[in-house]
Amino acid sequence: MSPNNIKFIATDMDGTLLDKDGRLPPDFFDVFQQLEQRDIMFAAASGRQYYSLLQTFSAVKDRIMFIAENGTLVMHQGKELYSCTIDNDSIHRIIKEARLIEGAHIVLCGKQSAYVETQAPKALEEIKKYYHRCDYVKDLLEVEDEFIKVAICHFDGSQEFIYPSINAKFDVDHKVVVSAKIWLDVMNINASKGDAIKYLQDKLKFSFEQTMSFGDYFNDIEMLQASFHSYAVENAHEKVKTYARFSAPSNLEHGVMKVIRDHLDLVDLSDPID
Repeated sequence: MSPNNIKFIATDMDGTLLDKDGRLPPDFFDVFQQLEQRDIMFAAASGRQYYSLLQTFSAVKDRIMFIAENGTLVMHQGKELYSCTIDNDSIHRIIKEARLIEGAHIVLCGKQSAYVETQAPKALEEIKKYYHRCDYVKDLLEVEDEFIKVAICHFDGSQEFIYPSINAKFDVDHKVVVSAKIWLDVMNINASKGDAIKYLQDKLKFSFEQTMSFGDYFNDIEMLQASFHSYAVENAHEKVKTYARFSAPSNLEHGVMKVIRDHLDLVDLSDPID
């Protein structure tokens, strides 16, 4: 595959692009500028809320693609390009089931805001990392918005304490995915980062072979499958690594930036820019 063939790069955020403190690599904006010079679109593909991603990339917010909330909402230059919503009846059923899980904290994700019932300080501190716009409500069942996801946090482990009951109830007609060690997301069955990328491939006219992506957890699998140049970072879940063609150094070593820089060097060698 030609090294100068890439047209679109998407990367997960937490555990992949960001360091352990949730910070961008120090050379990110330099690398981003080089991608722009070569007409390569960059996308932040995350379980994070769109408004949280806007804050992280405020300096270039009108120049990148946002694949937010695990692919349920795609935004560019402040405009919605794509969304995958969940009907209110399903939302209510998911919330009621999640309320039965001891130790679970629910985040109802709408297009306008995220909503929580919990007032637990530890949970609110965790939630604010990913949801910049978040409102407290007395009853999630009374919220009015267009809903794209229900995120559930459990500090003892989402795979162990949330996934069994939620997956048993909703996996037939919803996407149930462990998105991090303490997070699980329930979405429309047709929603994923991969589906969002396939939509963009069709809309923006770039191919599977021209797509590069980076991930570390289960919510990244479809994105890796939608990209020929698919990379799992070294710290990725072992099962996730089996879905990637290539490997990248860990997020602590800024592996995403290293791979992209190496790619840009190959582009310069094979097709110099005047």
